[in-house]
Amino acid sequence: MPVDFTAIDFETANGFRGSPCSVGLTKVRNGVVVDEGYWLMRPPAGHDHFDSRNISIHGITPDDVQSAPRFKDVFGEVRNFIGGDPLVAHNAAFDLGVIRSAAEVSGMAAPAFDYACTVVLSRKNYSLPSYSLPFVAEAAGVPLVNHHDAVEDARACAGIMVDIAGRHAASSVAGVFAAMKLSMPRAAAWDPATDDVSKATRSALEKLAEGAPAAGAGGRSGRNGWSTEGPNPLPNVGADPAHPLYGQTVVFTGNLGLQRPDAKLRAAHCGAQCASSVTRKTTVLVVGSGFTAADLRSGRVTSKAARVLELQRRGQGIEVLSEGEFMQMVG
Repeated sequence: MPVDFTAIDFETANGFRGSPCSVGLTKVRNGVVVDEGYWLMRPPAGHDHFDSRNISIHGITPDDVQSAPRFKDVFGEVRNFIGGDPLVAHNAAFDLGVIRSAAEVSGMAAPAFDYACTVVLSRKNYSLPSYSLPFVAEAAGVPLVNHHDAVEDARACAGIMVDIAGRHAASSVAGVFAAMKLSMPRAAAWDPATDDVSKATRSALEKLAEGAPAAGAGGRSGRNGWSTEGPNPLPNVGADPAHPLYGQTVVFTGNLGLQRPDAKLRAAHCGAQCASSVTRKTTVLVVGSGFTAADLRSGRVTSKAARVLELQRRGQGIEVLSEGEFMQMVG
């Protein structure tokens, strides 16, 4: 399909979105990859500690970026690479959030972007047990080998977007949304002189002021057990409809790195309805305890996940998310 866009993927040093340490970009013209870019960077000052969990995911260490420029010194090149293209990302709320938060803590303006989230679009175009990038890339015919390499992730995301455009005979990213009777999302610009910082940045700055690392420094000493399921909060009616959790019915199983009531509040803030058990209304199951989407193939699942797989076999559309994917979505 003759569709033009730039796909983007960030990796971060820690749990704060404003800590980018690498970015990969793939430029597509007429449905074909024509250029790619990759930058290593030091995250903004004060937010540049590396969480051991993040290192274990992407393999980038403090030594790798020691002599690299800061985000604020790199972003001009990144923006020039993007040009006037719409951005495409898998879980775009995360990648657009990286730009916004990193710009906020760097004291620099962030531009507006029209964008597409291939998580949201994939749910409407494929029937899969998980919409994590490797699963969707395989379904789109662009298998991903080295997940969490920023360039390879961006390239896989680009392949997914091209495949979805082909399914709708669309000649642009906006045309994909029009064919699906959806509005194309737009991330607003941010001006440090007039605009308030985002919730994620405000939380990170508060922790920094208290003398604590912005998020997750040094890894985790253990996981918090959940003594209570907690109440199911009402969805935030003012949430962004383009967010991948908006309108979903979410159930949690296993242990995450935060208490289950807190996880429910974060999901509800993004417009999700939380529930305590898997039913025919369930659309998303979040699995903790170190689960990854690949475990669906090996059979390493909880009783709730097993119930989800059974409902999937009966034709119910339920997505299984790992802790990392959920935490990226809720920031």
